[in-house]
Amino acid sequence: MQDLDNLTFDAKHIWHPYSSAKQPGQIHEVISAKGVYLTLNDGRKVIDGMSSWWSAIHGYNHPELNQAAKQQIDNMAHVMFGGLTHPPAIELARKLIDITAAPLQYVFFADSGSVAVEVAIKMAIQYWFSQGKTQKQKILTLRNGYHGDTFGAMSVSDPENGMHSMFEQVLTKQVFAPAPACQRDEDWQESDISEFEALIEAQHGELAAVMLEPLVQGAGGMRVYCPEYLRQVRKLCDQYNVLLILDEIATAFGRTGTLFAYEQADICPDILCLGKALTGGYLTLAATLCTNKVAKGISADDNGVLMHGPTFMANPLACKVASASLDVLLASDWQNQVKQIGQQLESELRGYQSNSLVKEVRVKGAIGIIELHDMIWEQMAWMPKFIVDQGVWIRPFKNLIYTMPPYIIQSDELGQLTSAMGKILLELKSRSI
Repeated sequence: MQDLDNLTFDAKHIWHPYSSAKQPGQIHEVISAKGVYLTLNDGRKVIDGMSSWWSAIHGYNHPELNQAAKQQIDNMAHVMFGGLTHPPAIELARKLIDITAAPLQYVFFADSGSVAVEVAIKMAIQYWFSQGKTQKQKILTLRNGYHGDTFGAMSVSDPENGMHSMFEQVLTKQVFAPAPACQRDEDWQESDISEFEALIEAQHGELAAVMLEPLVQGAGGMRVYCPEYLRQVRKLCDQYNVLLILDEIATAFGRTGTLFAYEQADICPDILCLGKALTGGYLTLAATLCTNKVAKGISADDNGVLMHGPTFMANPLACKVASASLDVLLASDWQNQVKQIGQQLESELRGYQSNSLVKEVRVKGAIGIIELHDMIWEQMAWMPKFIVDQGVWIRPFKNLIYTMPPYIIQSDELGQLTSAMGKILLELKSRSI
């Protein structure tokens, strides 16, 4: 195997996400990254419009994050968290509690967003079990949602329109409400929450929690919805004695224009899932936060220990970098950066609305989305090369062309991204004629 070049070896032996082993598709080799640029093995530099799946909000090779990693690795890279603790975990937990809503007082560290979701579901079910309400085991969630690829996370992701329909028969059966339809509070109507309300009223006796992605549904369809929907959900959860879990793995740390998306609805969840941008894209780390009510409720009886313990939970190296990433974010002008990105995306993407292939253009914070009428998944074979030839890296999926760039992106760099999105539309149209 040593005589195979890297890309040939990769195609023969490495399985990439959401890909076929038989027809893996084109892969580009990245040899370094700095700022918003990825350097490929042929020397070309491309602008990363994906922030490495929405995580590298500060760009790449950030000096303060690099320094934090180097400093920590000289002390210890890892130590088990069972029966032990360490300064990086304590420091990060302090910061997360400080910047999230006041009722969120407990932090459970995990090693990925999907695991954070699993922990949240387990917390909710175990909370009610400890209260003697063992029948409350279901989760009410939304169509077009996506919460991860592990089995608990798959069960609360859309079973029909999502990526996991083949597993529907082996997943826990959850309760699904229609996806929110109202994009702006000004257009809110009581009918926007009526089906959700009917479901929670009818089934609250067996519901442990409501779980949803606030304001922006991610990989389930990149849908944007209004804060009033969140306010109404919080009100109904309180009315029917159901916990509220917010999955902010994709939306937290400024992406929607506020530090956390729930702030725009002025609500607080009972359980909050964080991940992705937590470490600034350096290392895998996630956190599930909960209120005193949930934590103390789980511990109310003799069996009240949370039975979960990832091997790399609260990894010191990841915690140290995450703490540095939060410092960099909070010391930066991130609000203005996200606002300017949103304004430019709105200005430059809106013109594509007139393209006959386009169903809708949406912008929320530093997220720009072009939704097409028809699926483009089958077109993916030519897309990676075409996109890189435009000097950018984005990854369309299903019928969506979208970007979530690093906050440090400059206007001309963002313009190159939006221009490339337009060129994809032109190429799609030429191939459909």
